[in-house]
Amino acid sequence: MKSYNIALIKGDGIGPEIVDEAVKVLDAVAACENLEFNYQEALMGGCAYDVTGDPLPQETIDTSLASDAVLFGAIGGTKWDTLPREKRPESGLLRFRKELGVFANLRPASVYDELVNASSLKPEIVKGVDLMVVRELIGGIYFGEPKGRDENRGWNTMVYTRPEIERIAHVAFKIAMDRSKKVCSVDKANVLDVSQLWREVVEEVAKEYPEVELSHMYVDNAAMQLIRDPKQFDVILTGNIFGDILSDEASMLSGSIGLLPSASVGAKIGVYEPIHGSAPDIAGQGIANPIATIASASMMLRFALGEHKAADRIDYGIKQALAEGYRTKDIAGFDAKEVCSTSEMGSIIANFAAKCKR
Repeated sequence: MKSYNIALIKGDGIGPEIVDEAVKVLDAVAACENLEFNYQEALMGGCAYDVTGDPLPQETIDTSLASDAVLFGAIGGTKWDTLPREKRPESGLLRFRKELGVFANLRPASVYDELVNASSLKPEIVKGVDLMVVRELIGGIYFGEPKGRDENRGWNTMVYTRPEIERIAHVAFKIAMDRSKKVCSVDKANVLDVSQLWREVVEEVAKEYPEVELSHMYVDNAAMQLIRDPKQFDVILTGNIFGDILSDEASMLSGSIGLLPSASVGAKIGVYEPIHGSAPDIAGQGIANPIATIASASMMLRFALGEHKAADRIDYGIKQALAEGYRTKDIAGFDAKEVCSTSEMGSIIANFAAKCKR
């Protein structure tokens, strides 16, 4: 029996609910694949501030780095919005990413056939969409210096170094090699010096992957093209702020932000989490969609642990649940045969995953 240590950071709002369902599904596939998951919970976000006075205790960093992977829910809420910026949950998350060195954020956006009508776009536009946004996560304008504000001005600096661009570009090209071998690098090189360097370095890295077709697109055009013709994209490579915006835009191609997972990976560890937030307005009501977190657990199995059969089981479980008409409230209007609670959806996916013959 293979054994893995998994750090669980449930966080705030709906975080505990959706992580619990992902654990339920993980345990179901573990029993089928002769695996053992040892979970250790750690605090981050508003819940960590309430207990320790710090949104990111050192213990959480240590626990995460000592694990094989991190499964994370979501953080934040209006309760903590009046805190000083350095004490807010979001500041803890940024520091967490930096401390763990998870520089590459992988955000797939795919449309389930069963939910093709859930998208606000026409079915013929979104049917078959399957793209991956590769976002640089610990550089760019969110981390650049100098930054600050006074009474009349605020300023932030977008900075990228050659090594930072090289390492994220390699991630994108390697992923493309296992997909359709196309990378679209998104920047604003017509007006930003930092983007001009970005483009130059990406072109240099591309020479090491002659099988991969490289194209460039300005970010404003990319935002429009994602809506006009999303199927033209395979792997989108971009910086931190552009990737933040474009990946959220791409998520809505699927019809619900509650469906899509993500991975943040580096040389030491990977963090696997849904792309949505903590949704404190629906916390505790049992209506949150756990699919994005469950799919994040599948990514964890595949990318961090190399347990592809177990990941296939989870993917099958999600697709089968949707194919048979099980829906949470956020997607209940689209061919629903039964509207499920958060816990019910987790159990249904777990049961289908256990029955997978692959």
